[in-house]
Amino acid sequence: MAEVAAESLVVEGHLADEQQYLTFIMSGEEYGVDILAVQEIRGWEAPTLIPNSPPFIRGVINLRGTIVPIMDLRLRFGLTEADYTATTVVIILKFDSDKGERVLGIVVDAVSDVYTIADTEARKPPELTEDENSDFIKGLVNVSEKMVILLDVEQLLDLHLQVLSEQVITD
Repeated sequence: MAEVAAESLVVEGHLADEQQYLTFIMSGEEYGVDILAVQEIRGWEAPTLIPNSPPFIRGVINLRGTIVPIMDLRLRFGLTEADYTATTVVIILKFDSDKGERVLGIVVDAVSDVYTIADTEARKPPELTEDENSDFIKGLVNVSEKMVILLDVEQLLDLHLQVLSEQVITD
């Protein structure tokens, strides 16, 4: 019985309380998203602009028949705008929810690494403001003497959809 319980804790070579995160760089800081939410990584290509969309929505792309909104995560997080370079990428995120499958592309400065992080290593972010921009921070973790900000993909996608629906209502 103990052998079965121990084996059930190991999933694809990792302990059940560990997750892999794809990390990326924005404005010199490193952020991470659950690698299971990453559908693909694409080089930057100009999307089709959508009139009256928020400034951080760069437009949409057609990804094999699926229309995917592209969000500049720098602008969404209130960081300074940067020129798109050869290292700029779009990370396509996909999440299944009770409202169906959601897909969103996020523009980031560069992809960094993949880390395996135990759930117990992540620390809650300090509550600095009651701003919605901190709702999608899942936690903070130290990796190789640097701080990585872990993002909650579901909250990020929910926030994106909430902002878009508010934009439609106010227009």
